Formats: sequence, C-alpha cells, structure tokens
Amino acid sequence: MSLTLYNTLTRKKEEFQPVHPPQVGVYLCGPTVYSEAHLGNARGPVVFDVLTRYLRHLGYQVRYVRNITDVGHLESDADTGEDKMEKAARAARIEPMQVAQHFTNRYRQHMLGLGCLPPDIEPQASGHIIEQIQVIEEIMANGLAYEVNGSVYFDVPRYDEEGKRYGKLSNRSIEDQMANTRAGLEGQSEKRSPLDFALWKKASPEHIMRWPSPWGEGFPGWHLECSAMSRKYLGELSDIHGGGLDLMFPHHECEIAQSQGSHSHTDEARFWVHNNMITVNGTKMSKSLGNFVLLGDMFKGPTGPLAFGYSPMVVRFFLLQAHYRSPVDVSDDALQAARKGYRKLMNGLRLLDRLSADSLSGEVIRDRTVAPLAEGRQPDTAAGDTELRKLVADVFVGLNDDLNTARAIASLFNLLRKFNTLAATTAAMATVSSASLTEAVEAYRAVVSDILGLQDEPRANAEELLKLTLEFYTEAKAEKAYDKVDVIRAALKSQGIVIKDTKAGVEWAYSEE
Repeated sequence: MSLTLYNTLTRKKEEFQPVHPPQVGVYLCGPTVYSEAHLGNARGPVVFDVLTRYLRHLGYQVRYVRNITDVGHLESDADTGEDKMEKAARAARIEPMQVAQHFTNRYRQHMLGLGCLPPDIEPQASGHIIEQIQVIEEIMANGLAYEVNGSVYFDVPRYDEEGKRYGKLSNRSIEDQMANTRAGLEGQSEKRSPLDFALWKKASPEHIMRWPSPWGEGFPGWHLECSAMSRKYLGELSDIHGGGLDLMFPHHECEIAQSQGSHSHTDEARFWVHNNMITVNGTKMSKSLGNFVLLGDMFKGPTGPLAFGYSPMVVRFFLLQAHYRSPVDVSDDALQAARKGYRKLMNGLRLLDRLSADSLSGEVIRDRTVAPLAEGRQPDTAAGDTELRKLVADVFVGLNDDLNTARAIASLFNLLRKFNTLAATTAAMATVSSASLTEAVEAYRAVVSDILGLQDEPRANAEELLKLTLEFYTEAKAEKAYDKVDVIRAALKSQGIVIKDTKAGVEWAYSEE
C-alpha cells in the first residue's frame, strides 16, 4: 500500500507522487514570533515532523522548510491594525528584532523538546525582502496588482476574472466573499475591492520595521513571505505545503493567488495539507480568546485548564493519538490517558531488548518451562510468522492511510500485546521464527522512535534520587557497613559526584577529575 494524503485542494485522498522523485519539498507555515508558543502552535510542527520522518523512511530525499514570520503580520487579516511584532516591542520597550529573536529561540527550544527534528531550512521573512519585492514586481507586470499611495494590493476580482478562481482552496466563491465583506472598514478606501489584499504596505512615520522599495519605504504583506520563500527553496511547484486549518483562509488562499499571479501556471504546491485545531472544553484554542496553554507552562504545570504538568514526550503522544485532521480537546483526563499510553510504548522498547536477545542467542529465559520436542523435530512457525507479519503490516496501513497516526498507534499496541505473549513463555517464543521476530522488533522500534519520534525520557528527579542515596550512605556509615559505603561512593563517583564527610554532615560536589 502506497502513501496517500488528503489534499485540501481537491478534497480527497490522493496517492503521493513527488514532482521530482526521489526529491520531496515540504513547506510548513511557521509561527509569528511575537509571543510564547502555545499548544496550538505545536500541532502543525509535530504532524509535519512525523510526515517528514515517514517520507525519509520511505526512501525520499526530503527538504523540509519551516519559516519564521517576524514582519508584516498585522492584527487584522483585512490589512489593518498594528504589526504584531511592533506592538509587542512597544509594550516591552525593546527593538522588534529583539522580540523576534527571543521568541524564536524559545520556539526552537520547545520544538526540540517535543522531539521535532530541526527543519532543513528555517527562513525568516525579514531576511527575504528582496525576493518578496521581486514577486510583487512579477505580479504587477502580469496586471494583477496595483499601487496606491505607496502601498501595493493584489487585484482579486481581476485574478478571478482570468479564471483562476480565488477561493478554490477554502471552497468559497468570490460572490459569497463579497456578500460577507463588511463595508467601510478602516483603511479600505484605497483598495479597489474589499477582497484585495496587501502585497506591500507603506510605512507610517512611526513604523519601525521598514525597507526601501520601488513604491517607497514600507514592509511586505503577511501572505507574501511564504510564496517568495517557498519558491526560493523548493521551486515554483513544491510537493507539500501546509499548516493549521486556520491558515487555509485567507493566508494559503492568498499564497496560491500570489504564486499564480507571478508564475501564471502553478498552485504553489501539489498537496495542501492542513491539521485541525486544538480546543479547550470544545472551544478553539487561541490567543485572542485567552484560553491558550503556553507550552513552557504546560511542561511545568499547573496552568490554565490543567491541574498538572506534562512532559514534552507525553504532549507529543497526546497530539499523535488523534488523526491530524481531527480536532483535539485538551483536558487533564485526556493527557493522563496519553501519559499511560506513552509509557506503555516505552516499556515496549525495553521489552524489545529482552526479546531480541533471547531470540538471537537461543537461551531459555529463567523461570520458563516448556515440554521438549521430539528428537530431531523442529517447531512449526509458519502460522506464528504470518500473524506477526500481519500485525507489523497493519501499523504501516495506518501510516499510509493519510498519515493516520491514531490507527498506527492502535496497531502498535496490538503488536506489543503479541510481544508480551511471546515473552511470557518459551513455548510461545517457539511459535515464531527468529527472522520474523527480528523483523517485527526492528519495525516496532523504527515506528515508535524514528517515525513517530517518541523517545524515552527520564521520569526520576535527579536531585531527589541523590538525596535518597546520601541518606542510604549516612545509614550505612552509622552502621559501620563500610562495604556498602564504598559501593555508594564508587557508584556516585562514576557519575561525576564526590561525597564529602564534613562536621556539618554529608555533602556532595561535582568531581573535578
């Protein structure tokens, strides 16, 4: 079974075929770095991280691009209001680029904590002003944009008249959009149509972030950056472009219009992939509603609707146990259930070490008994091998079916139950061949660790363990059990910790050797 993905553009699942195999270009619309990332900001990166990992597992050479928006994202999608970066900078009384750098650093730390591999390229909008101006000039040369008082707008009605259909990604007709557009919005009077969107905005005197252009000093529109950077790093037609469902309109719709307006022939990407939203008590999580859960706070806990903190790997598992096109509702009950499921998979990884060692060495595990086979008779493993291989194949059925991680994880649990049965007795172990068991073990480890990106993380508090160890040391010394004292000293020294007996009691320090 080959990989299929749901293409928002065609509204159906399609077999994935790269534009230029074996190369695959993937673009994820990244964050606007004016504040701390919340859980909703994490779902897209986790989903696209798994997608990228799986494409590489299938043998593709993937170039994964995830951008950083640090200019041009105004408060309103209607091209009005302050730039979000400048507003945050003014509140903090620092430079906008300081805000951008701070929250970019924080975002990267959180993504690494969640197990997301760094993108191959992470372009910033402010570093690609020249490319964005070039795209605007191409669109204007094709007659699909116009300049008014130093600002440049995309001409949506004219684009639609040429048969390119603005709204095809979100399935909205231009007539419905016109009917639903409120008249008299601030700053709209210079536009020919209320549907037109800014490609370049003239900077007001107090605006900090500004660049020279053929139309005067200003800054690029929010939608423009992704069209320019995607083309620069992935070509005029990439394989996969996506992000959260909230970006479908207007952001991605405008991207397609800009790409077609400059090249005249492509939709920017063959597959448009959108993950669904995070909800809290059934309501969409967003900064504007004030019901968001910041990732840093979530890892520490408690915060907002959550009474406890949850580790990054538990959060990753929580996001992956639902299909990416389904909404995910945040609650302590759901996260605690996710923690149990995550730990179950991690215990499975530890079980694999025992299974593979037993299978390859042929040793009988202690406390297992089995009636001996007749001399010269070999166990029949055909049925057991067939069952095991079917369980493994079912995991990949889920992944190939529109990256259905929920189904893949359920299949992993089925496979894990089989592993537990095999580990229980040598009689059970004898029902499968060493070759099929090795294949299954390798598949489980590859899916859990390499594709889903779930890694074991320490659950113990190092300081509490050290404190407990020093208490055991003190007791052993008081009892003059010097053999135990020496063992504890040696064990801690191997970890770079030295015990010091002082008049004030037992202390520890890092070894300087």
